[in-house]
Amino acid sequence: MLTLMKRLIAGCAMALAIGGVSLSITAPAYAADDAKPAVTAPAAASATAEAPAAAPALVPNKADTVWMLLSTALVLLMTLPGLSLFYGGLTRSKNILSIMMQCLVIFSLISVLWAVYGYSLAFTEGSAFIGKFDRLFLAGLTPESVAATFSKGVVIPEFVFMAFQAMFATITCCLIIGAFAERAKFSAILCFMVLWFTFSYLPIAHMVWFWPGPDEIKDAASLDAMTAKAGWLFQKGVLDFAGGTVVHINAAVAGLVGSFVIGKRIGYGKESMKPHNMVLVMIGAALLWFGWFGFNAGSALEANSTAALAFINTYLATAAAVLGWVFAEWLTRGKPSMLGGASGCVAGLVAITPAAGFVGPMGAIAIGVSAGVVCLWGVTGLKKMLGSDDSLDVFGIHGVGGILGAMLTGVFAAPSLGGTGVFDYVTDKVTPDYSIVSQLWIQAQGVIVTVIWSAVVSYIAFKLVDVIIGLRVPEDQEREGLDVTSHGESAYES
Repeated sequence: MLTLMKRLIAGCAMALAIGGVSLSITAPAYAADDAKPAVTAPAAASATAEAPAAAPALVPNKADTVWMLLSTALVLLMTLPGLSLFYGGLTRSKNILSIMMQCLVIFSLISVLWAVYGYSLAFTEGSAFIGKFDRLFLAGLTPESVAATFSKGVVIPEFVFMAFQAMFATITCCLIIGAFAERAKFSAILCFMVLWFTFSYLPIAHMVWFWPGPDEIKDAASLDAMTAKAGWLFQKGVLDFAGGTVVHINAAVAGLVGSFVIGKRIGYGKESMKPHNMVLVMIGAALLWFGWFGFNAGSALEANSTAALAFINTYLATAAAVLGWVFAEWLTRGKPSMLGGASGCVAGLVAITPAAGFVGPMGAIAIGVSAGVVCLWGVTGLKKMLGSDDSLDVFGIHGVGGILGAMLTGVFAAPSLGGTGVFDYVTDKVTPDYSIVSQLWIQAQGVIVTVIWSAVVSYIAFKLVDVIIGLRVPEDQEREGLDVTSHGESAYES
């Protein structure tokens, strides 16, 4: 065990060293307070008379701050306990504690890494692909620091923005483990997460979501200048309201790669590997749905009409997806199952995530129904075609649902179909010439880049960890169950 821990520490240190060498350290931060210096007292009365008065510093609205704090807590609820219960119920009884332990420790590990360097690399101005180390160890972040939102002249405390985005990073990493549950070493999983978080999650988050904010946009020239500072996929115009690419496709591809590299579970296809506790699955799915209101509606970054739209879309799309999955299952298999209903719930949540603030309620229902039906195929037909042992159907739901949602965002964001269109910060109006075909191509670029980037990083990271630590537990430990062999505990004492 001591040798394993030494190898784990060595692997994590190597990951950080690689990141430090490959990424440059420099200048301005994302926070709006860095772009807008604080007002200082004049040196003399004559200076006050000659120089124009400085613009007052922007102050966060208390309602926006409260909403974002609540949203952050709701997203935390999605992982602990929502996802851990959902995944725990889907595993066999001998592995429930192991998957819950992985969720708990990965959540904690990524939270600390986010504060140390993750937030800085994802959300400071750097290249189009990655940020800089301006916020390394949260340097310069104070209670007075503010971050821009999507409205001119509106800010929120940067600490709140940092924490909100941390929740996205943590749940994304936790999603991955469901694809190779019940057979991977705990130490190997942690080492992989450090590598994948650093080289896949952070660049994709920066490429899709980073921009300096709208406050400096006054005309076409300033719009171009601000856009040029944004992430590469943001510059292209990829619409991803709350994480279809950054979270779901990114994690699902990593999970799928892991399921192939680690290999199938012993007895897969021969022995029964049914979920051991559907009650926990249902509770976990319900908590995910509840917490997802913070995930999607919170991504508006303000307590405004966009948040309300994202909230109602999350509500309706998920309900539609439950119906879509259940009735499709009923027609094709003869009986509607609780597992199908819970899976449809998650599929709808996944698919509406990139579209939540861009489509109308009827578009959300269409996306939800589509997700229920298509993701049912994803965990049955597509899974057989791929030949993978994706233990908890991470790719079939999060990958297929994320891709479907990302593409349908391009369709239903059209104003002609009830969507919001694309906002023009120069005219402060919706752009009148929205093209579904053009936006579909832009969305496809976001999907393709995310799939390729995550697949390459994941494969390299898994292989590297396999060399350093070894990915898989011994056969006798896998047969006995990871609860006892990896953690010395049992969920159900006789």
